[in-house]
Amino acid sequence: MSILEKAIQSAQQSEIAFSKFIKPNDTGSTGGHQAGFHLHKSSWPLFFETEGQKGSNKDHFATIKWQDDFETTSRFIYYGKGTRNEYRLTRFGRGFPYLTDDNVGDLLVISKRSSDYFEAFVLSTDEDIEDFFTALNISSTETNGIIPKQFEQTAEEQLIGCFLQYIKALAVDFPPTLEIATNARNCYINSFGVTPSQIKANPDKQILKWLETEYDLFKTLENDRYAELIKNPFPSVEELVISANTILNRRKSRAGKSLEHHLEEIFRISELIFQTQVTTENNKKPDFLFPNIEAYHNPNFNENNLILLASKTTCKDRWRQILNEADRIKTKHLFTLQQGISKNQLAEMKQYDVQLVVPKAYLSSFPPEHRADIMILEQFVSRVNETQN
Repeated sequence: MSILEKAIQSAQQSEIAFSKFIKPNDTGSTGGHQAGFHLHKSSWPLFFETEGQKGSNKDHFATIKWQDDFETTSRFIYYGKGTRNEYRLTRFGRGFPYLTDDNVGDLLVISKRSSDYFEAFVLSTDEDIEDFFTALNISSTETNGIIPKQFEQTAEEQLIGCFLQYIKALAVDFPPTLEIATNARNCYINSFGVTPSQIKANPDKQILKWLETEYDLFKTLENDRYAELIKNPFPSVEELVISANTILNRRKSRAGKSLEHHLEEIFRISELIFQTQVTTENNKKPDFLFPNIEAYHNPNFNENNLILLASKTTCKDRWRQILNEADRIKTKHLFTLQQGISKNQLAEMKQYDVQLVVPKAYLSSFPPEHRADIMILEQFVSRVNETQN
């Protein structure tokens, strides 16, 4: 996420936010002795509970994180004694990089996350400053004060905005599947505020949300990339077929790999030890091996703590492909998005020691008498955790 995106998100999600153009008076370029950013009088709710009163000074110390990078313990201060009547933000420590002549004209954004913790960003380019104004729906004349609260975007609106921003920034028509999967997942997590603890607590829900989001992102990308192509008639049936096949093959390729990518992230967040696409007997490459290939090839390692997981979006016929992927592991786990399998096939899977794993929401699509034999993803993660603890 760029500094601009972080500044926009911070301002939108904060309790209260402030913006101003940095002026010569702030940087000391005018020859004044007072260092630090001058803050407009109307901005006092950003850092004080009550407005400053003429005749006395008051201050408030807080931690400020700059550019999502480093922190300062800084001082919001109201000067009310004598002839003075102003607010300033001071004390940034040595080497603070945003109070130089070069910063004059930059946009300073400060967001209040709590009474003692703030986030601050300095935007330098015209494009970033204009994009910030557009996102917050303010004009350049509305700076040097509290940013008016807008109607908050829904999580769904933020998600679509994230899609469009990603597509706009792409340097290629269609990036690798891993990149699409990662960006779709990040868009979902950021838009809906999903935390790692929520992912750990309910991996079954999250993986379906991630897959759905990736599919939506891919459709949005397709519509963008093929908008011009489908406006015009094809010169021949052959060219129509070629284009259609290209589209279909790309869809199949993405769908096949995307499930693995999202499972890998679930396992990473769940702090499991695993490897992907390692080589066992006969040059076989299981999708996931827990804990690793070294343990698999170690004859002294307890076989009960070796786990194989294959992932297949559908598995009515393909489940047999995993039977010889790892000779040391008797029970082969298979994660699938298949909804519903016949009783006969489920019985055959059990006979060949294939342990089916499905998202919890899909469990009800299987015959009632077989559901107890089917794992959900949360149970699988717990089982692996048991072997690794």
